[in-house]
Amino acid sequence: MAIQKPSIPKGTRDFGQKEMARRNYIFNTIRSVFRTYGYQEIQTPAQENLSTLMGKYGEEGDKLLFRILNSGDAFADVDFEKPLTTQVCEKGLRYDLTVPFARYVVQHQNEISFPFKRFQIQPVWRADRPQKGRYREFYQCDVDVIGSRSQVNELELVQMVDAVFGKLNVRVGIHINNRKVLTGFAEIAGAPDKVVDITVAIDKLDKIGLDKVKEEMADKGLQADGIAVIEQILSLTGSFEEKLAAMRSLFNGGSASGIVSETGLKGLDELEELFGLIAAAGVSAPVEMDLSLARGLNYYTGAIFEVKALDWEIGSICGGGRYDNLTGIFGLPDLSGVGISFGADRIYDVLTGLDLYPAGLEQSTTLLFAVMGADELRYVLPVAKALRSRGIAVEVYPEPSKLKKQFDYADKKNIPFISINGSNEMEAKTVNIKNLVSGEQKAFPASDIEAILEFLS
Repeated sequence: MAIQKPSIPKGTRDFGQKEMARRNYIFNTIRSVFRTYGYQEIQTPAQENLSTLMGKYGEEGDKLLFRILNSGDAFADVDFEKPLTTQVCEKGLRYDLTVPFARYVVQHQNEISFPFKRFQIQPVWRADRPQKGRYREFYQCDVDVIGSRSQVNELELVQMVDAVFGKLNVRVGIHINNRKVLTGFAEIAGAPDKVVDITVAIDKLDKIGLDKVKEEMADKGLQADGIAVIEQILSLTGSFEEKLAAMRSLFNGGSASGIVSETGLKGLDELEELFGLIAAAGVSAPVEMDLSLARGLNYYTGAIFEVKALDWEIGSICGGGRYDNLTGIFGLPDLSGVGISFGADRIYDVLTGLDLYPAGLEQSTTLLFAVMGADELRYVLPVAKALRSRGIAVEVYPEPSKLKKQFDYADKKNIPFISINGSNEMEAKTVNIKNLVSGEQKAFPASDIEAILEFLS
């Protein structure tokens, strides 16, 4: 019988040593920036109760939740006349890190101080169709502050985006909108009850184009004159100030409907304040008000963000926004928060595509002690221990082998130094070290760790 070739589920990936070195470079860069703004790390379980997850991401989001079958005979007491999923599945894999974070805040509210600033770097799962830049299992790097309505928090998110991608040497564009502005769209279009349908449709603009977005809004019951108002908004161009002025006019009754949207005007006020803070802070990356930016998650209530790489086509690599009452669904109302998520897997693909990883990133070992025999092995072990205690990554080849094999091992692992010691070195109580890059070779007293360190540096 033929042995079946092993495989992994679609939408997932293995990461070898090279990939992990690159991923840790991304994670460590992001962590370092988060910490400079006073954020501290937490973790939550991979699985949450379905009652925690359901209804938080909209109808389309609920469809993408991975559900976990109850342990044991999950179908033993099923009533097939009732909905099956709720009977056999009580838990699901987390869809993002924000809803579990809200659950965490409510559950631990008496143990934390507000405003509560946290970051979280963990995998999430979505039952999506795998394609370029879209996976079923992927890591998010979330940073959130909850318990403050100040837009200084939004500013800090923009600054952290600017700092992270500056360190990674990736040119990005930061797109900002406000969900109150999107509510204003619906109000002046004469369809305030269709705000979710309008938002979901607009969120697909980049993928399906304006005509298809208009068709989808029509299918949801939006009238032709309302669609025309929204098309007028999505067609606005110019600077932030020009777009702001045009939108103020439309929300003040200047659209064809003549309807005034107080909610929309409040959203514009918030955008004006935020862009003023961004200008004062001297953010380097280009920032624009993007009126087509919707972000389909239902819990956003204020500013929304999306970040795109300027030199690599992959979709958004970072996104988030303000949520005013996410914890309310868990029994803690009126606690405003704002956060943003860095898509580590997409960032990985951008850095790979643009070849932006630092040289020598995959080098894990500095020095290899070649082994000629049992006596030589015992001779170098104390030296290896002393170097490791000083933070030097050292390997001792595990068994006597031909030197060519040991040199090949060092070459494949990009180890820059090798030490070959025989009876002469043992008698002289020295170690011989060769720089495989420059060819330079020196002998050192085995006890002179400082001299060896200087040569290896």
